[in-house]
Amino acid sequence: MSKNNRPNPDDRSDNVKKLKKMVSNTKENMEAAEETMEHTSGNNREAIREKNEHRKESIEGFRREILDEAEARRK
Repeated sequence: MSKNNRPNPDDRSDNVKKLKKMVSNTKENMEAAEETMEHTSGNNREAIREKNEHRKESIEGFRREILDEAEARRK
């Protein structure tokens, strides 16, 4: 590996901040989707509902990662 092609060091110092922002953005997307769903019907409505279920799962995952990061900092 050449001198100029080194991987960046693992910097986890702002992971919690980034994860919290991701939770916030995902919640905003869910709310926007709910508003859109009020004016949608049929398959599109079901697709939005499914997407929001995936977003809920993502938020749960982000929260678990936040807890993992907090635990890693304590050690």
